[in-house]
Amino acid sequence: MQNKIILASKSKVRKNILDKNNIESVVEPSNVDEDIVKLALLKENANPEIISKNLAELKANKVSAKKQDQIVLGADSVIDLNGELISKPESREEAMTILKKLNGKLHHLISSVCISKNGSMIWNYTDKANLNMKNFSDLELEEYLSKISDENLYAYNVYQIEGEGRNLFSSIEGDEDTIMGLPIKKIKEYLELQK
Repeated sequence: MQNKIILASKSKVRKNILDKNNIESVVEPSNVDEDIVKLALLKENANPEIISKNLAELKANKVSAKKQDQIVLGADSVIDLNGELISKPESREEAMTILKKLNGKLHHLISSVCISKNGSMIWNYTDKANLNMKNFSDLELEEYLSKISDENLYAYNVYQIEGEGRNLFSSIEGDEDTIMGLPIKKIKEYLELQK
């Protein structure tokens, strides 16, 4: 098996996690229209975990179909608030709406990964972290958002647990890499078995 994998994502965070774990990768975004897929799955009453798994597989398969005999990694992360799917914000206003929804509540961050070869999934894994957000006033949430650059806001969702975002939570249960979008321990275990 080649050491180099193809990451079907333009997420700098996911690329950094792979780099930090000495997994050589090249980036080839899948350019899947996630909104269309999410809408179709929501119409079928799919829950956030199913949506996350489907998107990770779709991204990996789409890139993998064009890359003969190569290992392609697709990933997707969503927030599950009592069964409601919450996606990354498209604007600062939307980010504020999301933070207000999560304010004072327990929610789950679901990260799914899929490895595909020749257009078909050969392995997948989904992990979930539980995050309990403290209660904040609207002003405190606005102050928090003002400290986050646009690039970080749209890359990491509304919080970055490795930075300012950690202060939003009274408790965090789960793997930090999962929360950042890539449950790397399980990926490494799988890749080790393939050697």
